[in-house]
Amino acid sequence: MVPVSAILLSTVLEAIPAAPLLSAEVASRVQFGWTISVHILFASLSIGLAPFIVYFTWKDVRTGDPRYARLREFWVKLFGIGFVMGTVTGIPMSFQFGTNFPVFAEAAGEMIGGPLAFEAKMAFFLEAVFLGVLLFGRERVSDRTFVLSSVLTGVGAWLSGFWILVVNAWMQTPQGFELVERNGMEVAQLTDPVAAFLTPRLPWMYVHMINASVISVTLLVAGVSAYFVWRKRNSEAWNTALRAAVVLLLLTAPLQAVHGDAYGRHVADTQEQKFAAMEAHYDTGQADLHLIAIPKSVDSLTDPRTDNLWTISLPAMGSFLASGGDFSEEVVGLHEYDDNPPVALVFWSFRFMVGLGFLFIGLALWGGNLLRKGRLSESDRYLRAMTLATPLGFAALLTGWYVTEIGRQPWVIQGVLKTQDAASTTLTGAEATTTLVAFVALYIVLLAAFGFAFKWLIEGELVRLGVREESDTDRPRLPLVSSDD
Repeated sequence: MVPVSAILLSTVLEAIPAAPLLSAEVASRVQFGWTISVHILFASLSIGLAPFIVYFTWKDVRTGDPRYARLREFWVKLFGIGFVMGTVTGIPMSFQFGTNFPVFAEAAGEMIGGPLAFEAKMAFFLEAVFLGVLLFGRERVSDRTFVLSSVLTGVGAWLSGFWILVVNAWMQTPQGFELVERNGMEVAQLTDPVAAFLTPRLPWMYVHMINASVISVTLLVAGVSAYFVWRKRNSEAWNTALRAAVVLLLLTAPLQAVHGDAYGRHVADTQEQKFAAMEAHYDTGQADLHLIAIPKSVDSLTDPRTDNLWTISLPAMGSFLASGGDFSEEVVGLHEYDDNPPVALVFWSFRFMVGLGFLFIGLALWGGNLLRKGRLSESDRYLRAMTLATPLGFAALLTGWYVTEIGRQPWVIQGVLKTQDAASTTLTGAEATTTLVAFVALYIVLLAAFGFAFKWLIEGELVRLGVREESDTDRPRLPLVSSDD
């Protein structure tokens, strides 16, 4: 019998006009971009929560203080929910290599297959096994084993990120291979595993991604804690969590700015075209650094150039950053290339990411000053700001990934294979568009499910705090008018 799903898919495809809205290549690229955008939220949640879970677990076991047990239980539950969502949203990506980009899968299979297998067998299972101990083993294992489980869960999350970034870093700065012909096509044959795994881009990407994930989750922890503190000022547990988040933000936010500056110079050395797109630098010569850019018209949003933007720029500072100290350094402009990435997406994503980065530094310094004065939980204005900033770390992380991935275009493997040549030649536009719509709808449902589960956790904690009853559905909002700091 023909499966019902096949009949439904056939019916949908027949209903789509002969001239689909998107080509197979464009729909495949958008589909993969959408998939990884959702998946990376949950992957970064696991990476960023790891240090908090280790700290709260260690303090719980060492001190026996119930506030740490409370914090551990809350955040481990969220970690578990995020882990499940990350698994569900991540598995389809490996299949999309074969269904939507089979040329890439065949050409790079020998290079990326090993790291992806290591990620599953070395990292995923490590994280899954010891997360189970954290969730269900508090009364079943020794204190030492329980703390060790929190550490190994975090190691699994960070190790998973490492192997995924090994693949991505190789696509950015490929090495350790040679091109050979197999079955009528050129494929990358592994010649030096160490060089292929430890590419020039890997240390830069790994530090930046891990720190970005920690910042994102630190803002999440700070925002949730600030909300609970606002609802109950004397909550020892959530005042403790808020202080811990502010201290960690003071360490990680400035580090990201310093590291990002050095990372930018590495990009300028290895991917000149991407660097030019980040600053919308079209003509070869000295490059300015646009601190603030505001479009003069709607067209400026899609075609950012110096003459159609209101900018506050530092003359020749782009050259200074690219060279590491030379204001006269010549930066290759986008006019020198035949095929450029979508410059507007890279340019505006970079501005958004950097702008949020400086906002995070400001929030960290503000919170650090309040913490020094012993007034962290007394400032309504700061509590409201941190609550509103809860999702912004993930927004910065996403736009940073857009700069990284979109800025590499037109290449899927830098200098080796273009994205248009990596896409399927048998997939039709109708099929690709249909699956794109299906993935968008499905992942929206998954995001909604995660949001519902998170809301359930928060409401349960409000009940535990004694500021809301089980049947209470009317929750007061944060005050619009706050007290002076």
